[in-house]
Amino acid sequence: MTTTYMVTGMTCAHCVASVREEIGEINGVDRVDVTLDTGAVEITSTRTLDRAEVEAAVAEAGYQLT
Repeated sequence: MTTTYMVTGMTCAHCVASVREEIGEINGVDRVDVTLDTGAVEITSTRTLDRAEVEAAVAEAGYQLT
């Protein structure tokens, strides 16, 4: 299952790595692809993710879902 979210506030490769790391810790997440230019975050997982889970992980990294 693949889901795409938009994240605001990322400005560099470190931002991308932080978001990828935090989302990657969510149970069931297999892959996280982040596009810095657009803020798109594509998550491939083995289960349906709750938006609140993703939102909390992004917030932990210091950013926001839009």
